[in-house]
Amino acid sequence: MTILCVRFQLPQAREADLPRLLGMLEEFTPVVQALPPDGALADLRGAERYFGRDAVELASVIRVRSLALYGVDCVIGAGPGPMLARVALGDAVPGVTCTVPEEQDAIAEFLADRPVAALPGVGAATARTLGDYGLDTLGRVAAAPLSTLQRLIGAKAGRELREKASGIDRGRVVPNAVSRSLATERPFGRDELDPARHRRALLSAAEEIGARLRALEKVCRTLTLTVRYADRSATTRSRTLTEPTAHSPALTRTAYAMYEALGLQRARVRAIALRAEGLDPADQASHQLTFDPVDEKVRRIEEVADRARAKFGPRAVMPGGLAGRAA
Repeated sequence: MTILCVRFQLPQAREADLPRLLGMLEEFTPVVQALPPDGALADLRGAERYFGRDAVELASVIRVRSLALYGVDCVIGAGPGPMLARVALGDAVPGVTCTVPEEQDAIAEFLADRPVAALPGVGAATARTLGDYGLDTLGRVAAAPLSTLQRLIGAKAGRELREKASGIDRGRVVPNAVSRSLATERPFGRDELDPARHRRALLSAAEEIGARLRALEKVCRTLTLTVRYADRSATTRSRTLTEPTAHSPALTRTAYAMYEALGLQRARVRAIALRAEGLDPADQASHQLTFDPVDEKVRRIEEVADRARAKFGPRAVMPGGLAGRAA
């Protein structure tokens, strides 16, 4: 095992601590890939040789250091590749690193009885389609004819799914900078059923993300929405923006669209979080001119509002929907 998948057990109020925890992982290896909001992949091939310990032993050290320095426990899966390490994480518990064996036959046995949805990237719709044809476990998917899978879910997706179900892990850990994301969260004082309040929380979060991006002179390419429910479960959706932006109305529209797509029916929501990812310098981003005087006016107003907030505080200027209430 050379790859670890680490999920830090961060309370909702401490998600901002993730960059520091990722920095702790980078003390063991520079090859760390953030998996917001609370996880990471770490390639320990060089670290095993340097420290003279295998990945499981290093995982124990990482857990102890996380607890000692930050008071945060973690669960860890280990495997010969990123995909297998993420599958192993599903069976991990605090204090015990779940490992995937390295032998191909043992890997196939490890995966065989797991549901198709255990594979990273396999969504509910794909799992439901395969399940309708009796392909509800990875072992059955691996044994199915390739042509059958390709007819059901497409040529490329079918080929990749069959490889993964057979234990072939072609992925790699891609280091990404901690600073390439910004996040904010809006918890509710009590489990909230009102969609209007959900949308108001989204408006507040998008306004904050936009203001922070502009202050850093950054734009984002992707926006991620996380909705946390009363039963402690959560739903996460990501959407790539039409163009990289820090424009608050554009971020708000995208956040609203993701929320509406969830189709929540009287859901008891405990918190809503937004994360801007894929940050790039604003001066390197392109903006499609619309020749729309309203859009240009809104952008000029936004610039003036940013200057007012910088001088008089973050609540000096805000959307009318947030005025007079805590946001």
